Amino acid sequence: MTPAIDAHVRLDTHPTHPSAVTAVLTGTQARAASMALEAAGWSVAATGVLVLARIDHEEPYWAATAAQHLTAEGITVEITPRLQEAIDEEWTWPNYPMPWCTRSEIREVSNQAQKIHDAIRNGHLLIHAHARDGHTTVAVGTYLHPGGKSVYLHGEDHLRQIADTFDSPAKALVAFEKVHAAEMRPGPAPLTDTERAAIEARSVFDVTPAKSEPSRPEPETVPVYLADAGDHDALLDSFLDTHGEFEKWRTWSDETTHAIHESQTLRIERIHDTHARETAWTVAAYETPVSDRMWHLTATGATPAPVLQGLLSHLAFLQELLSRPASGDGRSTRVGTPVDEGVVAAATQPLSDAGWKHAVGGRWINWTSPAGGAGVQFDAFAAQHPNPNLATWTIWAGPGSDHPTWVITASSHTPSSLLAGLSESLAHETGTRRAQPASRERSTNYAPSPPATPVVVSVPGAGRSL
Repeated sequence: MTPAIDAHVRLDTHPTHPSAVTAVLTGTQARAASMALEAAGWSVAATGVLVLARIDHEEPYWAATAAQHLTAEGITVEITPRLQEAIDEEWTWPNYPMPWCTRSEIREVSNQAQKIHDAIRNGHLLIHAHARDGHTTVAVGTYLHPGGKSVYLHGEDHLRQIADTFDSPAKALVAFEKVHAAEMRPGPAPLTDTERAAIEARSVFDVTPAKSEPSRPEPETVPVYLADAGDHDALLDSFLDTHGEFEKWRTWSDETTHAIHESQTLRIERIHDTHARETAWTVAAYETPVSDRMWHLTATGATPAPVLQGLLSHLAFLQELLSRPASGDGRSTRVGTPVDEGVVAAATQPLSDAGWKHAVGGRWINWTSPAGGAGVQFDAFAAQHPNPNLATWTIWAGPGSDHPTWVITASSHTPSSLLAGLSESLAHETGTRRAQPASRERSTNYAPSPPATPVVVSVPGAGRSL
């Protein structure tokens, strides 16, 4: 019988990853098969090629399940002999911590862990903080869909589970800090070896798809500092929906939006429709609602969305800690202390651990990514200058520090824990990038200089600008 859909799917083992599976699609209606596979967790790796790379190593089983569903829809599916051998193989996890589980129950536990992993990877589950708990990792985060719960996560890879749920991020953070205060760090934990291998499997393979008409390139997985800028306005809206302690204020112009913490001591300014290399975000912190600014941070319009998402998460986390009495755990969250070698080391330790190149030249200390596409610069002169508004830290990515694609600057008293969170994101996280047509851009000079006089805006309860 002729298939109802003109699509052919060839399933095979991955050329480099030990358990991943590839799908090569052909036919005039191959898009229907692609949509079905993407809905089942497969990732587009090239035109007509998808990859299933999981953190539970159960790809052959789920590939066989996908084949059954595609066949039922009238799509022709071919399974290579070597993949069929992997599907038929009987194997079990060595030293599995729940030996009472049957093979199907183990697979279900792993699949739930996979769903958590996918929610984090796709930006649906925002991780606020993580910690080491003996031999494993624990974390606390919030699902971003409307009414999403905050969750306490325990374990790594195929053993990660939701151990508890909370009605709000604040309640979740308080409970998490009570248990893990000494080891607690903002943002998600560094990727495990299994997670890194899955990312590589989705981006590196030697399957050559059939020739087709030129099409828009699919997104590729890249280091987070090379990711697309994304939709900054949607990012701010999502942040405000998740963090009720921040309130949104519009100025007399639709060009600017403010997000102000309920304490009136942390304010975020978002300037809409700015040029990619101009300041689009300004964060300012105050000791009291009527005191002078303690520290500030800026980000340009091309800053990658995952970098900004992590920054906003760290800001909310930091403000939550500072709004409560000091817990005595010794974390560097206090501001106003001298910027000494210890503060610099704490802010950049993730870069050093990841092998970023370290160089000292005059007043500048630089950390550069191994591939040279990003860097962090510390200005020792600005750190000791009486003017606290000078840019002491410069985080950049692009062809070079003198012509960056995007820039984040921070003043001298920006908390080292916030900078460490940014450093950890740059060193370990990934994002996606889609090829864009070349365009002519204005030249912008990023030489450090005192900030321009801010425009005074009328904000209820504030009475002054950021």
